Amino acid sequence: MEAVIDNSQEKVYIDDSINELIEKVVLECLQQEGKSTDYEVSITFVDDEEIRELNREYRDVDKSTDVLSFPLDENEFDIPGDTLLGDIVISAETAKRQSEEYGHSLEREIAYLTAHSMFHLMGYDHMNETDKHVMRDKEKKVMMSLGIFRN
Repeated sequence: MEAVIDNSQEKVYIDDSINELIEKVVLECLQQEGKSTDYEVSITFVDDEEIRELNREYRDVDKSTDVLSFPLDENEFDIPGDTLLGDIVISAETAKRQSEEYGHSLEREIAYLTAHSMFHLMGYDHMNETDKHVMRDKEKKVMMSLGIFRN
């Protein structure tokens, strides 16, 4: 499993411990789903302005958001090595703001957003209540398994 992490913003400090936590979350999500660990996931931190542009371009929604997921069809590329699962883009600004609003750490918020996006990359969604419940249960299981709880 390879998590390629890129910090493309300068508004929120992202340290190595957050990068290590992201790797743990990605691995736990794959293991929870019984997936091979021969996957590569790209995680990029951006600011609110950049995620707003991406949201507008790819989803036709002209506002910033906390996280976007871009799944790749694993058969789309024939590249030796890890299979590309997809890209996750996290607004570090929104993650920080949400962590303050919810009264927990930035690390916890980024771990949750990573788990949420990983399940999107693996085909889950939350467009109706049943699907939302399934996805939330999976996210909670990952967070509990890693010992990351709400304060």
